[in-house]
Amino acid sequence: MQYPPTKLPKVGTTIFTEMSQLAAEHGAINLSQGFPDFDGPLALLDRVTYYLENGLNQYAPMAGVMALRNAIALKVEKLYGCTVNPETEVTVTSGATEALFAAIGAVVCPGDEVIVFDPAYDSYEPAIELNGGTAVHLPLRAPDFAIDWSQVKQAINDKTRMIILNSPHNPTGSVLSSSDLDQLQALVKGSDILLLSDEVYEHICFNGPHQSLLRRPALAERAFVVSSFGKTYHTTGWKVGYCVAPAALTTEFRKLHQYLTFCTVHPIQLALADFINDYPEHYLELPGFYQQKRDLFCQLMTPGRFRFTPANGTYFQLMDYSDIQPEMDDLTFARWLTTEVGVAAIPVSVFYQSPPEQRLVRFCFAKSDDTLREAAEKLCRI
Repeated sequence: MQYPPTKLPKVGTTIFTEMSQLAAEHGAINLSQGFPDFDGPLALLDRVTYYLENGLNQYAPMAGVMALRNAIALKVEKLYGCTVNPETEVTVTSGATEALFAAIGAVVCPGDEVIVFDPAYDSYEPAIELNGGTAVHLPLRAPDFAIDWSQVKQAINDKTRMIILNSPHNPTGSVLSSSDLDQLQALVKGSDILLLSDEVYEHICFNGPHQSLLRRPALAERAFVVSSFGKTYHTTGWKVGYCVAPAALTTEFRKLHQYLTFCTVHPIQLALADFINDYPEHYLELPGFYQQKRDLFCQLMTPGRFRFTPANGTYFQLMDYSDIQPEMDDLTFARWLTTEVGVAAIPVSVFYQSPPEQRLVRFCFAKSDDTLREAAEKLCRI
């Protein structure tokens, strides 16, 4: 029979899967895929066990259990001064990736354009294309990976449906400033442009508080703001995220959500609600926790031949290998690092539509101190 043509001709297996598999095959230390090698808080794990053993194992409400939505709303108000209705403006999702897809699918139509900033997380463009839209790629400005707002202004036209922001930024570790929010607000004023803000690393900022779009009413009224419990509570395998959006946008968002996953794991939602309320210090202390790991990794890497500037957010650190293997493209170098040196990294070019001339790889420092020491020792031998 004749199979239909692929709907995603540019998409293959993700680089995260490829590098993690290669690391496993060669026994390499995996600093590529962004997951911790330590577990979530014991008190949180205990609450999951409690709900598992007490019969909370059937479907959760489609939009998320009310206790968790209430906890999210309280946290948003506490951190960002934004009052949201947990009933109509907060939705729990099966991971942030599902939330990103549902937000794009809810509003992007054939012929629409969506502005994304390269290097861009790899799930954005497939979701845009599957919904008939076109991703308009704008490069972040080197060397600090900042947004060139004059370039954004030039890219906006009558077809612009959405702008996707990501801060703290994966893979670069850059963060949006209050000035960035000022310029974004001025650009979209008086337009119908929607915003999708990927804020999954919201609690991992090292140089001041996170500048969420939820801080600005004029931005929040047109935004889907997405976050992730996996990043905050060291439990990426649970795949639990959420989306905060105005009621009208949430209504459209939930229309897709109910047919993507319908609901998210019930006992985990209840456990998260308890933990957020009982242990707010966890997310308040998370910047310091990860800054210690960033500083340790950077200190350990200083004697080596990589060049770098410490990340401002996330648990990723970019490193320039120009002084090591300048003739290698970054994908070849990442594979060589894994097979010959014993440490896996992510090549940054895969996040670009048109990669610039640079020699950068991304390391994840969400690892135990012993893992970071072992990895740095191998990397500094090069």
